[in-house]
Amino acid sequence: MIINDAVFVQSSKDHETCPSADKAEFVFIGRSNVGKSSLINYLLNRKSLALVSSTPGKTQMINHFLINKQWYLVDMPGYGYAKRSKKLRSKWEKTQAEYLQKRKNLVCAFVLMDINVSPMDSDMMMLDQLAEWNVPAAVVFTKSDKLKKVPLERSIQAYEEMILENWEALPPIFISSASKKIGADMILNFIKDNIDIYSRYQKNR
Repeated sequence: MIINDAVFVQSSKDHETCPSADKAEFVFIGRSNVGKSSLINYLLNRKSLALVSSTPGKTQMINHFLINKQWYLVDMPGYGYAKRSKKLRSKWEKTQAEYLQKRKNLVCAFVLMDINVSPMDSDMMMLDQLAEWNVPAAVVFTKSDKLKKVPLERSIQAYEEMILENWEALPPIFISSASKKIGADMILNFIKDNIDIYSRYQKNR
């Protein structure tokens, strides 16, 4: 998929104020320091469409971007950032849960995980929650350029083993690096294939 057009649409406080659910939608979620904004900017071939900050947790609303006038990319608030108040974290978790369960045009949730750190309970809990809610999920490992081949393979294996503790089969997995331009083609082609499936389904309803 070639990105010809990427436009910020709006920031929404909850699922009820999101744009009309009339296009296929793909959400990117992950811990606050996982490199989500950098990955989104890389995927869309833009320098600063999504907010990039040295301070994790800057994304505080549901942000919609219209891509190629055809589909929505959604940037969700990061989870697991300890410096935010318990009340604010609880509010974000509720907003996130309601969006993921009630957004009718959501095609897939990309769960971003930093491949440089050991598997974390918060990431596994997010995957398990998506499965419980019947939300299709894929995993994107970020910052892969920071590991050499053998440590990278070992880290991927550790994540896969932990996922399979609760999953019967692995979800789609992508390896990425925003700084070294790795992984965009595979992720975007996966999105394109799922848009085609979604479009055929809508026509046959």
